Amino acid sequence: MHKVSDGVRSTHSQDGGVVLDIQRGQMFNLNLVGSRILELLKSGANEADITQAISVEFDVSRQLVETDVREFIVAMEKHGLVGKRA
Repeated sequence: MHKVSDGVRSTHSQDGGVVLDIQRGQMFNLNLVGSRILELLKSGANEADITQAISVEFDVSRQLVETDVREFIVAMEKHGLVGKRA
């Protein structure tokens, strides 16, 4: 399972989201899907639950969503915004 890093602040709107890494002073813009994935991560959802939710909410095949969710989480880990839950 993953968790959003403690130094991350975010805001979400109908157009997407903005993420601020207060420890590194970096800001990231997210599209609507990325913003929703981050919200689900913050709520404690696991990768399978996130994939299911995104598939249903955006009416996209589970196989496509699974790959995209995985890639998004990997990118967030690479930037230090998401880590493994202890």
